[in-house]
Amino acid sequence: MADGVITSEGEIEGGADGLRGLTYPLGAAPASGEAVVAAPGVLWLRLPLPMQLNHVNVYAIEDGDGWVVVDTGIRTPEALAGWEAALAGPLAGRPVTRVICTHMHPDHIGLAGWLCERFDAPLLMTQLEYVTGRMLVSDTGPAPEAGAVFWRAAGWSEDQVERYRTSYGRFAKGVAPLPAGYQRLGAGQTLSIGGEDWTIVIGNGHSPEHACLWRRSDGVLISGDQILPRISSNISVWPTEPLADPLHDWMTSLERLGDLLPPDTLVLPGHGEPFTGVLPRIEALMRGHRVSLTRLERTLRTPSRAVDCFGALFARPVDGGLLGMATGEAIAHLNYLAGQGRVRRDRDDGGVDWWSLIETETVA
Repeated sequence: MADGVITSEGEIEGGADGLRGLTYPLGAAPASGEAVVAAPGVLWLRLPLPMQLNHVNVYAIEDGDGWVVVDTGIRTPEALAGWEAALAGPLAGRPVTRVICTHMHPDHIGLAGWLCERFDAPLLMTQLEYVTGRMLVSDTGPAPEAGAVFWRAAGWSEDQVERYRTSYGRFAKGVAPLPAGYQRLGAGQTLSIGGEDWTIVIGNGHSPEHACLWRRSDGVLISGDQILPRISSNISVWPTEPLADPLHDWMTSLERLGDLLPPDTLVLPGHGEPFTGVLPRIEALMRGHRVSLTRLERTLRTPSRAVDCFGALFARPVDGGLLGMATGEAIAHLNYLAGQGRVRRDRDDGGVDWWSLIETETVA
């Protein structure tokens, strides 16, 4: 959104990064199965994704005779092949000692269980991410009617609601069975990895309790999806919590990270390329959402459904593959404005929500 691209984690598009204060010091991304040294003791690897956003970054941190892996990719034959090549190649056949997942989305936890089982390694996550991930993996159907009510209220057609029903349970298909137990990560906790201290920094909004890893000694931040260089992470409301306000959580998290991180931080993100310029990037992300909220308010001078708001929020058309995330993001912005007392929602007899701006009188 801040860069004129759809925020539903679509294609990464180039921009005037130098003008925005961002630099990319590591150069070209590694091919699947290969690695680039991102920082002392830290390898940057990239795995393929079977979607419009076609890659995810994972990291391996030296830990004595082994590696701590941060994020894992999704469960596909292509990602598994990438891991096999990496384990035999740049990771030199050394074992994985711990698996850390920044958050519970399938492109980050999809092969966590596979790695944990293969190396008898523990899984480390925050509590909300682990519990939510376990819930979604087991939630295979049939689709709950509350979900149909939610999407219909947003303005989906009956054909689109039916596609929701038939596609329900896709989350589990991309995730290997998760370990039955885990080790909890928490805000401010320090992990010793290879004799270096990494501090856990928590973000919210994109996912419930997203963990970033910050090595204060040299300013390296493994940011997962909390801070990305060229796209804004998807901030969505889902049927499981229809009145949630994740955009407020997201903006609050960005403010907190902006106060915490030094300007010269090297950010190792979940998508895109490692970059410097974290403070202007945080400001750009926040500014982008503020601009979109202003455009959305103009749209809501005429009562609108969530699906009618796409033009105010996204720079290109929303196709079927992105409909769910785009709708969730639109509702997140609407819920944010409702929480500020700036819009109201009215449900018609057909179960469709119509959102409208609350006009305020100007007192002379």
